[in-house]
Amino acid sequence: MSAISPPTPDLEPRAKTRLADRSFKWLVLGAGLTVLVVLATILISTTLRAMPALRHEGLLDFLAGSRWAPNEQIFGTLSMLYGTLVTSLIGMVVAVPVSVGLALFISEVAPRKAKKGIVLIVDLLATVPSVVFGLVAVLVVAPKLTGLYTWWSDLVSPIPVLNTVFGDVTSGRTYFTAGIVLAIMVIPIITSMAREVFDTVPDIDKQAAYALGATRWEMIKGAVLPHSFGGLVGASMLGLGRAMGETIAVTLIVGGAFHISGNMFASGNSMAAVIAQQWGESTGLHTDALIGIGVVLFATTVLVNIVARVIVRRAEAKFKGAQ
Repeated sequence: MSAISPPTPDLEPRAKTRLADRSFKWLVLGAGLTVLVVLATILISTTLRAMPALRHEGLLDFLAGSRWAPNEQIFGTLSMLYGTLVTSLIGMVVAVPVSVGLALFISEVAPRKAKKGIVLIVDLLATVPSVVFGLVAVLVVAPKLTGLYTWWSDLVSPIPVLNTVFGDVTSGRTYFTAGIVLAIMVIPIITSMAREVFDTVPDIDKQAAYALGATRWEMIKGAVLPHSFGGLVGASMLGLGRAMGETIAVTLIVGGAFHISGNMFASGNSMAAVIAQQWGESTGLHTDALIGIGVVLFATTVLVNIVARVIVRRAEAKFKGAQ
């Protein structure tokens, strides 16, 4: 009677699994490299196209010069870089607290039935075209705000520093109005991402905080916010990138003035707005200079994101060391 040989393991499923893993690995790697190649191509091609203007003006004068006069072939981008940073900063100061508070309300406080409606409204706001926000701001918001700006400027006029930051008012088309419009535009984006980040907090951490006698706010402060810090910074940086690159809404509302002013109630300009305003009538060196503005905007956005990553890593390391 012959011995029964043990069944041989079926290696075909394992081979298929390994092939699928390797294929997925290379697919993901290819997708990541494609993004890097696209970004590098954009940076290199735009920089090469902007080189005539950069050589004509000089890199330092192009970045630090405050005068922009295409008819005289003078191209200084400092005033519009200043306007971009100021309007974006105003927008983020307004948008981040509102977005985080709204996301916490949706995740931790709102009833389940109301939560779906709020999420739907926030998501719909994120899809509204920017030109709609700009038109509403220039036709409705800016005229209404002129009187409020004048009242506030008169109120703080005896106070040093504040009377400079909130000085004379000429119209509602100002840095501050542009910042408010940017805040309204980025609030849905930051809120949606922050809500997703809050939903990743382990429920066991929340229950542990409650078991120790924490109130809801103490639970949020001790369990939710520390766990979500990195994600919140990432959401804020995404909103900041949208604010810095916004074109149409800022073009309509910022005022179009080329100067640097500490008065937030003064008119100004931004890099993206200048490109939109002047691209159609530009030729030659003027066109190259506008492309150079795009390169500066791209580099500024990358630099801001790098700084944000450094801040997040240090904060997370400090938090882990404190545990």
